[in-house]
Amino acid sequence: MMYDQTRAQQPAGQPRGSAERRRPGPEPLLPSDEQDKIVRRLQHAINTFADTPLKALEEAESAYDEAITQLVNALAERRSLLRAGWQEQDQDPEAQPTESQSDELRLALRQYREITQRLLRL
Repeated sequence: MMYDQTRAQQPAGQPRGSAERRRPGPEPLLPSDEQDKIVRRLQHAINTFADTPLKALEEAESAYDEAITQLVNALAERRSLLRAGWQEQDQDPEAQPTESQSDELRLALRQYREITQRLLRL
């Protein structure tokens, strides 16, 4: 059995749900239907390049722009949700959090780390 660093860093009492076990990797940044639309547009551009190269390039550029826009929006939404979760703590930044608050803050930090690492691997 291989050492699982992510699992080892989780609090000892945290139960692992069946949904977590089935998930092969991190949650996609974009919904699969949106990814599929962009991939289809890009594939169409590739398939039509020989007949209409400039139009195909414009379509590819448009698909690229759409992917960027959706990615930025998804990341901004995820950031807002994360921030709302840990800012609800309403405590002095110098004060020591309770155990449950500490667990919530640790989870938020882990999510920031995972998303940032995924972005750096792009």
